[in-house]
Amino acid sequence: MNFDLSDERQMLSDTLRRFLADKYSSTLRNEVLSDPAGLSREIWSQLAELGVIGALFDEAQGGFGGAGGDIAVVFEELGRAGVVEPVLDTAVLAGGIIADLGNADQQALVEQIIAGELHVALAHGEPEARYDLPYVTCRAAEDAEGIRLEGRKAVVVNAEASEYLIVSAREAGGLRDWEGISLFLVPRDTAGLVLQGYALASRGRAAEVVLDGVTLTPEMRLGTAGQGGDALTKAMARSAVAQMAETLGAMHTACEMTQDYLMTRRQFGKPLGSFQALQHRVAEMLIEMEQARSATINALGHLDGPDRDRQISAAKALMGQIGKRIAEESIQMHGGIAMTQEYDLAHFAKRIIMGDHRFGDSDYHLERFIDLSAA
Repeated sequence: MNFDLSDERQMLSDTLRRFLADKYSSTLRNEVLSDPAGLSREIWSQLAELGVIGALFDEAQGGFGGAGGDIAVVFEELGRAGVVEPVLDTAVLAGGIIADLGNADQQALVEQIIAGELHVALAHGEPEARYDLPYVTCRAAEDAEGIRLEGRKAVVVNAEASEYLIVSAREAGGLRDWEGISLFLVPRDTAGLVLQGYALASRGRAAEVVLDGVTLTPEMRLGTAGQGGDALTKAMARSAVAQMAETLGAMHTACEMTQDYLMTRRQFGKPLGSFQALQHRVAEMLIEMEQARSATINALGHLDGPDRDRQISAAKALMGQIGKRIAEESIQMHGGIAMTQEYDLAHFAKRIIMGDHRFGDSDYHLERFIDLSAA
């Protein structure tokens, strides 16, 4: 089987890599991480101009890509450069849901996302839910005044910089049923919506969200009542693949930095890279990384198939284990310098480790894979 990129995807990869190598320095990244906005508006606009955001949507949605291969190409390059802008959260998660469920007026928001003019955040996870995705206690009740939302949401990435939040709330069904979950498009300045923001360990910012008597009109519901589960699971699956591709790019950079360090750092009168024991450890890292690449390719190939969830869980479980190994080996072979904020490897190691915890960690997905295989 031929795993080479198509000409269009290779051009996208090359263009994005050159742009990020020229524009996205470690100094800029650290400035963004310390900025209350959690992103660089200039970089975001330039990514949109390059067509990076448009590559994550298909032609019917106003983009020019949208397939698993397009997602993987974009996010591997973003991960390789250590980009902290919330491309995944705005475009793949929130933007994908609006594109799937939105009416004609709401679809106009997708065009604004693609143009780099709008940010939207998904507020789905809850404090007690952990990785139990259908666990939704936030309630939506319709009365004479409209639809009232009551509840709390946790770790809503890019909430503070977003003009809208997509909020999941239960209108029917049991606590862990996908059926009965509705999605609502809530402007950030809506009365009763309270955000408490904080910095994340490896990227931008997130917020805890309180919905205290938030009142909406029925037109602010995405899709039909109680039917948001399918759109959520699809967006989560695509986001998990994007996260794996991003982690793969970060692994590549960590391995490159380790190899470069071993060839320049001298001990006992010779480069560290000349010692066979260290050569073997680097070789094992590279082999593991290629295994992670194969797992990611397999997962993106099943994004639109009936075995999607099982294959994604298989890849995510493996990716978490390999990522931890590569991050630890890179740090150990660098020594103390790898733990300093000023040295780039510290960021990439944190990014690899924290990437395992988004959309379910390796333990969760191993159990899920076993359950789906037995079903």
